[in-house]
Amino acid sequence: MNTYIIAEIGQNHNGDIEIAKKLIDLASIPVFDFFSGVMLPGVNAVKLTRRDLSEEFTDESANLPYVSPHSFGRTYLEHRKALELTLEQHQELEKYAHAKGLEFIETLCSPKTLDILDVSRIDRVKIASRDITNVPLLNALADIPHPLILSTGMCSEKELREALRVLRTRKPGREISLLHCISQYPAEYHNINLLSVPYLKKTFPECPIGYSDHSIGIMVPVVAVALGASIIEKHITLNRNMKGADHAGSLEAEGLWRMVRDIRNVELALGEEKKEYNAAVDDTRRRLARSLALAVPLKQGETLKETYLCMRSPGNGLAWVEREKLIGKKAVRDLPANSLIHLSDFQVE
Repeated sequence: MNTYIIAEIGQNHNGDIEIAKKLIDLASIPVFDFFSGVMLPGVNAVKLTRRDLSEEFTDESANLPYVSPHSFGRTYLEHRKALELTLEQHQELEKYAHAKGLEFIETLCSPKTLDILDVSRIDRVKIASRDITNVPLLNALADIPHPLILSTGMCSEKELREALRVLRTRKPGREISLLHCISQYPAEYHNINLLSVPYLKKTFPECPIGYSDHSIGIMVPVVAVALGASIIEKHITLNRNMKGADHAGSLEAEGLWRMVRDIRNVELALGEEKKEYNAAVDDTRRRLARSLALAVPLKQGETLKETYLCMRSPGNGLAWVEREKLIGKKAVRDLPANSLIHLSDFQVE
């Protein structure tokens, strides 16, 4: 199992390409586990969001005053303009990410934003939760060859099925991954419902299933992997105290390292659906497990009775189920109490 981990930059670049590059640098840092001394697989991809503001708002909503500690402009339109990168900057960041060994994903928010697919190497296209009912956008994306990732943070199962139907109208066999998500920022634990991950795996077996996390910390995405998520998406930031609505719920360098480390170790720990003896416990079993022992001393020639037996460590002797081989047999030597017994201690035919 190799979870596909997406470090979401989103708008945490604050409209500054240099901050975006630093976030890509952050996502590309190797993940070393100091406990095991092993270098683990790191983040697989970074994700940005591309908007065309002419297709975003009504005039009324665009010109509403935007009063917030996180506001970058007097109105919501001015705020959004301040946070947008140009097409050329998205192209530059795509090249920068690929040079760092990361895949590059774009959330495309309207039909006009598909222009980036003609000029950049986009590995996957993300559809945001808010656009799952945006049928004109879904129709446009139905024609592209790219693998799609569909976030389900604000939709019903009926709406999800309809979105999948539209997206498959022209490419029935295309890869579409589904991310369980709760579009609450930050997401409260009682709303997250991680059991949606195995439910989606069972309900849509043809789709890779993952989880896009908006909770505080790293616990929830790690548990999502344990429940079967094969994709994890999490926001990253240079500093959670930066201006901007998404920074507080994002991971800084230390948090990202810990999340990726824990996910990779969970992958190793999950194993297979079976229960069998593991040779890794041989030494522990020899030291700590129980073996047949004498609760009382036994003289040479004396017959062993079951009431004389007990179990003591270490575990390199006879098992309790082997006692029948010895009960009723005579000791060939004096045997002290509280000592392990062996077949050679008795007249065994």
